[in-house]
Amino acid sequence: MSQDLKQIIRQEYVKCASDPTHFMRKYCYIQHPQRGRILFHLYPFQETTLRHFQENDYSIILKSRQLGISTLAAGYSLWLMTFHKDKNVLTLATTQATARNLVSKVQFMYENLPSWLKVGSLEKNKLSLRLTNGSKITAKSSNADAARSEAVSLLLIDEAAFIDNIGETWASAQQTLATGGGAIVLSTPYGTGNWFHKTWIASENGDNDFLPIKLPWYVHPERDQTWRDAQDAQLGDPRLAAQECDCDFSTSGDTVIYGELIEFYETTYRKDPEERRGVDRNLWIWEPVDYNRNYMVIADVARGDGKDFSAFHIVDIENCSQVGEYKGQLPPKEFAHLLVGIATEYNTALLVVENANIGWSTIETIMERGYTNLYHSPKSGNVTAESYFDPYGLNSNMTPGFSTNTKTRPLIIAKLQESINDKSAIIHSKRMLEELKVFIWRNNRAEAQSGYNDDLIMAWAIAMYVRETAFRMQKGNADIVRSVWENVTTTNTSTDMFYTPNTTGNINQIDNGRGGTEDISWIYK
Repeated sequence: MSQDLKQIIRQEYVKCASDPTHFMRKYCYIQHPQRGRILFHLYPFQETTLRHFQENDYSIILKSRQLGISTLAAGYSLWLMTFHKDKNVLTLATTQATARNLVSKVQFMYENLPSWLKVGSLEKNKLSLRLTNGSKITAKSSNADAARSEAVSLLLIDEAAFIDNIGETWASAQQTLATGGGAIVLSTPYGTGNWFHKTWIASENGDNDFLPIKLPWYVHPERDQTWRDAQDAQLGDPRLAAQECDCDFSTSGDTVIYGELIEFYETTYRKDPEERRGVDRNLWIWEPVDYNRNYMVIADVARGDGKDFSAFHIVDIENCSQVGEYKGQLPPKEFAHLLVGIATEYNTALLVVENANIGWSTIETIMERGYTNLYHSPKSGNVTAESYFDPYGLNSNMTPGFSTNTKTRPLIIAKLQESINDKSAIIHSKRMLEELKVFIWRNNRAEAQSGYNDDLIMAWAIAMYVRETAFRMQKGNADIVRSVWENVTTTNTSTDMFYTPNTTGNINQIDNGRGGTEDISWIYK
């Protein structure tokens, strides 16, 4: 080799080592889906992004689909490995196969380098590439221990929004990155409240070390509005197209309630409570009681493990308006006393308490207090208007409280969606709207994202179901009930309970045969 050629190669090597853009544009080959093997001719937005990688230890990329950012990260990884000794690049994704795809891109670029640029390899397989200079890249599926024992120089996390446990992985990886490593986290959006969304928001607010890089569809010079419009048809869902193309968190993910509906409620109805009660100030009141109106108090009782909250809503039955709300961590019996007090205050409201698990303790205390307007659920069979008179029978088919089970849960979720989708419900609480943002479909079940709660949501869902079933059934039979109870005599010789004709002059009361009266107004409220 002539001295001039050696000098040219030496100069070119130095230029590649100092400029990853030059290295990729001239020597890195990629596999294009239509054009086959081609040089990686970077677009301007890719060059800018690459420069950010080089200048910042931590980058988080919110991106549109098919922008070549994973390929760009692969090229940057190869540049780092080629021109630096002992660099350990770890790539993580939802599955090992997805993570392996990035390693495959690195290997393809490596195999097509000219001999004077290529560092010898010691190990090369589907999951890793290790060079003779001590640098390597490895693919792993994400789990809490994926990076724990690694001395990582660069951590690549692909489609981070879709990885359930990425928060745990990141927490363990930070210990190794703290010694001088960096991270590139990239993803299309997938709902709000997950680790990727929270990390992105924090980066925009300057609350972490990540540099936020947003790359919507139009940064690509070969795309125009015609291309964007075609994505709606190709993907079959404008919301999915917005997720994949527009970098829109609010329309992405498997959220039960669409982001635009939550935004409507935030701008239209959300407001601070007029009053905050209690030691913890967690009882929020928007409207005082109006004794000319009927109310429901609907409660979801905490399991008692400290991870969830007891919650209830006060709902104006007629206009489906949120009048009050509580969310806190009271013991079940104290919660019961609070419920009886607030239900009594609000015109002896229909009190609906979810009766699963710890809910029974709350219901028993309510019954011990003698609260009469307590909702009952049928033990089995279909709900009918007559079912709601059953608590006063001897062989009642009803059980105190609301029973959430495999049959009723889809029904209450459907009523939740219906009440919000048609905007018939009036919701003021920012606490509940925040819960709705992270209320998602997971394996065909609506529930809160990991690390979040849905206590207010479930209480509201039960309220919407009861309002549309039990209340309407009772309302429709009110005239019949009034007529019957004004004239009926019921006698049961097997007990000392005797009901006699109404002599009180008040159709809300009935003589019980024991020198007292019983309130039956719950029947036709």
